[in-house]
Amino acid sequence: MKCILLCAGYATRLFPLTENFPKALLNIGEKPLLDYILDEVNSVKEVNKIYVITNDRYYKHFKKWTNKKNNPKEIKVINDNTTSNDDRLGAIGDIMYLIEKENINDDLLIIAGDNLFTYKLKDVINFYNSKQKSVLCAKELDDIELLKRFAVASVDDFNRVVELVEKPEKPKSNLGVYATYIYPKEIIKYFNKYKEEGNNMDSPGHFPQYLYKKEDVYVYKFNGECYDVGTHETLKEVNELYKKK
Repeated sequence: MKCILLCAGYATRLFPLTENFPKALLNIGEKPLLDYILDEVNSVKEVNKIYVITNDRYYKHFKKWTNKKNNPKEIKVINDNTTSNDDRLGAIGDIMYLIEKENINDDLLIIAGDNLFTYKLKDVINFYNSKQKSVLCAKELDDIELLKRFAVASVDDFNRVVELVEKPEKPKSNLGVYATYIYPKEIIKYFNKYKEEGNNMDSPGHFPQYLYKKEDVYVYKFNGECYDVGTHETLKEVNELYKKK
C-alpha cells in the first residue's frame, strides 16, 4: 500500500501565514501538523512508502522537513510544478500526476495534509481489510449547517454507500465524509475515466461521489475528532486544544 499526502493547495484563506510556507507544516502545539498524520501512517504496517505531493512554491520546505526526519518508512516529496492557485492541478489532478509519475499500481491510502484527526488509522485499515473495497472515513454529525459543508453519505445496513452528495442543501443523512480514503489498486483505472468524462478535479471528495455508482464503496464510521485546518479560526482553535494536551 502506498500513502499519498495531499499538500499542493495554496491555502489562500490562511494568508499571510501560508503565502510562502505550507499549511501542513504550520505548528500545532509543539510540532508541525503533518507530523501528527505521519505518526498515524507509520502505525500502519501495510504502508511501505509515503508520498507528499506539493507545489513548486512549497517544495523546498517539504524537502527540508523530510531531510530532518529519521522516519521508519520512506518519504518521497513530489513537485507538481504548479506555481499558483491559477495553474493548480486540483487534488484529483495531483493524485493522477503522482500515480503516473511514480508508476503506482498498489492500494492507495490518501489523506489531506491539512486534516488533524484523533481516530486510529490502524482501525480504518482493519475495516478496509475486512471489505477489500474502497473505504471512506465519516463521522455522525448533528449540526445540519455543518453537514452542508461536507460530502454526505447515506449507507445500507452493511455501511455500503447508497448515495453520496457533495455539500447538499438538504442532507439526507448525518454522515459527513472527511478526507481520508482507501482505494484498492483495481480502482486506479477509474481516475482516467473520471477525468475523461470532464469531472471536477479539485476536491478529493468528488471522486468517491463518482465511484460509488460503479463499484462498492464503504464507510468507516469513526469516533473522535477531525479538524480541517483551513482558516485562522480553526488554526487558533486546534492550537489551543493541543497546548492543553
